[in-house]
Amino acid sequence: MNYTTLANKETVQKVADALALRNVEAIVVENGVAAVAKLKELIPAGTSVMNGSSVTLEQIGFVDYLKGDQHGWNNLHKAIVEEKDPAKQAALRKQALLSDYYLGSVHALAETGEFVIASNTGSQLPHIVFSSANLIFVVSTKKIVPTLSDAMQRLMEHVVPLEDKHMQEKYGVGTAVNKIVTFNNENPMMGRKVRMILVNEDFGF
Repeated sequence: MNYTTLANKETVQKVADALALRNVEAIVVENGVAAVAKLKELIPAGTSVMNGSSVTLEQIGFVDYLKGDQHGWNNLHKAIVEEKDPAKQAALRKQALLSDYYLGSVHALAETGEFVIASNTGSQLPHIVFSSANLIFVVSTKKIVPTLSDAMQRLMEHVVPLEDKHMQEKYGVGTAVNKIVTFNNENPMMGRKVRMILVNEDFGF
């Protein structure tokens, strides 16, 4: 299966409709510049923001924008990185679980609306499954596959080897798929807002 080809418009619309049935709002944009503009529009000034490690967010320029401190948000990730005391850093990570907004990406997205997110440590997963009030995922349409089974296959066959190489080059340590979340639906009773920005440009793995 080809894991690097952008989906056509019909498939993207099919996915957007499927996500809506799972209480996930899909927003379709043409490129990374538009994705960053949409993020700026969606996140109000004064709110707290936490982001997971994401090649997609790096490549679209959002991480650099976040580091620039011109946004008016409370960048929780910055405080965590700047804290050198391990105990204090761990405490900040726990506090960040209550961020107003959590931003990240997914590793594979099924046409049926389910998506898959894998993690080595699991640090971003509490945000995704429960604790953050607003989730925004930025996802290249190349990550769309026909079924949930295909999504798992994409993760293991395509993403993991690339992520392992990326981590080796960046940190000298590879990755491991220790925890996997399959996001089937957002229960509306929880009052959270989940959005997915589908980008018609090649970003991430």
